[in-house]
Amino acid sequence: MSELISYHLEDGIATLTLSNGKVNAISPDVIAAFNAALDQATTDRAIVIITGQPGILSGGYDLKVMTAGPKEAVALVTLGSTLARRLLSHPFPVIVACPGHAVAKGAFLLLSADYRIGVEGPFSIGLNEVQIGMTMHHAGIELARDRLRRSAFHRSVINGEMFDPQSAVDAGFLDKVVSADALQGAALAAARQLKKINMLAHKNTKLKVRKALLESLDNAILLDQQHIG
Repeated sequence: MSELISYHLEDGIATLTLSNGKVNAISPDVIAAFNAALDQATTDRAIVIITGQPGILSGGYDLKVMTAGPKEAVALVTLGSTLARRLLSHPFPVIVACPGHAVAKGAFLLLSADYRIGVEGPFSIGLNEVQIGMTMHHAGIELARDRLRRSAFHRSVINGEMFDPQSAVDAGFLDKVVSADALQGAALAAARQLKKINMLAHKNTKLKVRKALLESLDNAILLDQQHIG
């Protein structure tokens, strides 16, 4: 599929593996590769598993792009928020197998999926935007507000608190934590279980459940285009 996003289809399960340098930075090219892979997965009518390299899902947006100027930052955030919206409304189940750190946009990938599995270890998961001097964008706030537990939302978004994998389950970033060796097997087991559900019912129910969130994201994306930078 791409050097940035590999695509492996087997038994109705499409595994998308992010590979973009040491921190799997999310760049415009990575998002384009994500969209192409999701197009293919839709054609294949496949359950989607998104994963990364050992030790990391993603460290967030490509800072070279984010610091290139307001126009570039707005464009990248818009692409990223639109990808989140697409994942949230994808017609087939989306699983994230998080092999380690998931920071900023990496954590938002977790918040955009239907089921999230992390691994045990000294890993950080969360939204560090305010730690690095970035005001949280509107779309990020709305996504976090909907998917995080109320007790963790303010701590995460306003305070930039980072979570270890187990506390990330309590916060709402993850659904389950396994050993690193068990991650691939756990993700495949979850995908095989989800294959048993009715996909049309899944899609229609997902769109009903997330109707308000998707509408909030649409409005937030427009606001971000006006105000970021």
